[in-house]
Amino acid sequence: SSVCLSALLLQQIRSSDHTKIRGIYDHELCASNIVCRWSSFNHSCYLLSESFGSWDAARKDCKDRGADLVVIDSAEEQTFLSTITTKDAWIGLNDKEQEGTWKWVDGTPLTLTYWASGQPDNGGEEDCAHVIWDKQKSWNDLSCSSSRQWICEKVSENN
Repeated sequence: SSVCLSALLLQQIRSSDHTKIRGIYDHELCASNIVCRWSSFNHSCYLLSESFGSWDAARKDCKDRGADLVVIDSAEEQTFLSTITTKDAWIGLNDKEQEGTWKWVDGTPLTLTYWASGQPDNGGEEDCAHVIWDKQKSWNDLSCSSSRQWICEKVSENN
């Protein structure tokens, strides 16, 4: 795992109903000497990958960073994530263990859903979920070997 040094910059973001504080981990120095950008919301930090890969490769990358694929557990988090990317991205949801039983990477069952209309449809062994940010209900199931960007989530130790 990489050890990163971070400078935290606070940036205020206004939403339509109230003001939220969003932290940006800017100029985070990673083991590969690239600049990483983490955004924070509530008690988690999020990273949108710059590269593309399968769901399993995405999860490994997140784990290597001390994080995991994002677990979306509120409407506010779903809305927040739509502000950090407009790209399709893997999330930490799959039904690999049992077809039709969707679970998050942290083991919690799926309760809150934002499936796009007609989804999940399991069209061709589609066991992993990704987001399509063209609308609020944006989740879609897809073959886990497809290539997408991904969103890592690191839960704050100080919540």
